[in-house]
Amino acid sequence: MTNEEALKQFKDYLLFEKQYASLTVKSYLTDLEGFLSFVKNEGFADLLLEIDRERVFGHYLNHLSSIHYQNKSISRKLSAIKAFYKYHHRVGTITHNVTIGIKSPKIEKRLPKVVSDQELALIYQTIDTTKPLGQRNYLIFDLLYSTGIRASELCSITISDVDLSSQRLLIHGKGSKDRYVILHDKLVYAFRQYMTYTRPILLSKGDSLFNNKLFINYKGGQLTARGLRVILNQLFNDAGEYIKISPHMLRHSFASTLLNHGADLRVVQELLGHEHLKTTQIYTHLTTEKIKTLYKESHPRAKK
Repeated sequence: MTNEEALKQFKDYLLFEKQYASLTVKSYLTDLEGFLSFVKNEGFADLLLEIDRERVFGHYLNHLSSIHYQNKSISRKLSAIKAFYKYHHRVGTITHNVTIGIKSPKIEKRLPKVVSDQELALIYQTIDTTKPLGQRNYLIFDLLYSTGIRASELCSITISDVDLSSQRLLIHGKGSKDRYVILHDKLVYAFRQYMTYTRPILLSKGDSLFNNKLFINYKGGQLTARGLRVILNQLFNDAGEYIKISPHMLRHSFASTLLNHGADLRVVQELLGHEHLKTTQIYTHLTTEKIKTLYKESHPRAKK
């Protein structure tokens, strides 16, 4: 089997069976093409499926390290390679998965960054809700922080996903996994205002009034992830140049806020749309750090 055929089969598997996002699939293939280029240049093999020695992968990991790739990036590339060989072993293209014993480099675990209460309050206060775009932006910011949804998930919300009577929102998550998130009273009110008054105004600026996407850009079309990034950057700049926040930091803040106020870990897992509880457990480290801080501030023996 040629490299092109092997990669095409793997690509179809990721897209149609695993239902990975197109950008994720593209990253997998880019990592595999980088590995293929290495083994060809070094004379190890011409075909990916002909590699039968573990040391080839060890040489590749050493090569990545020598050109100053961080362990996290190396681990990601190795993950793509191992997934490729695991797939081809499963479907019988190869008789032995040569990557099964290869270990990923250790990755230093970093706590996710969260937004401070002061920064959040400042951003809310500086959004100009007297104008249609400001009303939309306020809803976007509050929705991200109050539900923990991803930026891509926000952009894909349709009108039919909104259920204000039940105060919930249907979210189409990664891998075509749907879930519901809860809308608090202030969000419900903001949704009603936006859908009744603001959205029609924004929609009228475009070429068509028949757009089922919830969030509309300033030209009357669908809001994209890139457009959302521009909006958020402007909000943060308006609140203060020192505020450096990403959409994912709002997701982290949502999770840590719930856990700090006593929410069950599995409830947070469900709301975030994490497939595995282990992914959500990183936020328990944030609550542990808060407990340590409060203890040191409160106990007389712990005070400096």
